[in-house]
Amino acid sequence: MGILITLATFGIMEFMAWSTHRFVMHGFMWYFHEDHHVPHQKTFERNDVFFLIYAIPSWLCIMLGMMNANVFSVSVGFGILMYGVAYFLVHDVLIHRRFKWFDNTDNWYFRALRKAHKVHHKNQGKEEGQCFGMLWVPLKYFKEAKKAKQQQWT
Repeated sequence: MGILITLATFGIMEFMAWSTHRFVMHGFMWYFHEDHHVPHQKTFERNDVFFLIYAIPSWLCIMLGMMNANVFSVSVGFGILMYGVAYFLVHDVLIHRRFKWFDNTDNWYFRALRKAHKVHHKNQGKEEGQCFGMLWVPLKYFKEAKKAKQQQWT
């Protein structure tokens, strides 16, 4: 049962990340997120503070769940943690290349992810953003990624 709760939490986190990105990061906490939309050479950004928004509840769920033998709480905590790891690998490593681990990746899904994120960053302002999720990519970006790949072959 714990594995199902963990996987369900992971899935729900995509909606939570979308909502937080759309209404909090591009809303009342824009001050922290703004530097993520501006080109720079810094290793860390104010935007990195959002790590705490997810890390603290994850840690609390795991710790308090372990202290009270609460499988539900521990499972939710690990679901949030798994999403955080996926976020780091997909957003920071694959898309923004803060670490050069996946530079030679040429997968259709990853191309679509990069395209959707590029569209999100096209607008450097707080308003009129698009594509606020991380793992869920609208179908049109898969089509655009496929088209770009076909043009690359010709």
